[in-house]
Amino acid sequence: MAEGIFQNLAKQPNLKDKIGRIDSCGTAAYHSGEPPDDRTMATLEANGINDYDHLARRFHPSDFNTFDYIFAMDRSNLSDLHRLQKNAPDSKAKVMLFGEFSGTKRPEIVNDPYYGGDDGFAKAYEQCTRFSKNFLKETFGEE
Repeated sequence: MAEGIFQNLAKQPNLKDKIGRIDSCGTAAYHSGEPPDDRTMATLEANGINDYDHLARRFHPSDFNTFDYIFAMDRSNLSDLHRLQKNAPDSKAKVMLFGEFSGTKRPEIVNDPYYGGDDGFAKAYEQCTRFSKNFLKETFGEE
């Protein structure tokens, strides 16, 4: 969901030349090769994001050199990423909790809505939208 939101925001003309590849993956391979959960797609579509296309993939150590920023949704994934990054001495990526951009002066966790109801997807959408806008504003002076 975060990828779809971020891609949508990055389409703005003032950001077009500032942002390269945007991607999403997991630290485990639970759903590799699968499209997003139907509830994720319904939430995105309900908020006007109708062109999101994605197949799940597992994080690869080369991602540390492909991306400038790698965001974790929770502390467990952040810990996994930091552990993997120790074995990637040439890593250029800044690895951090996406919720550092909460705008509330304290980091927030994005809980995985997969095992819950629709309200979890709505909350994840709100958080990811807010975090994305705050990141863009802080990093590029844009939102």
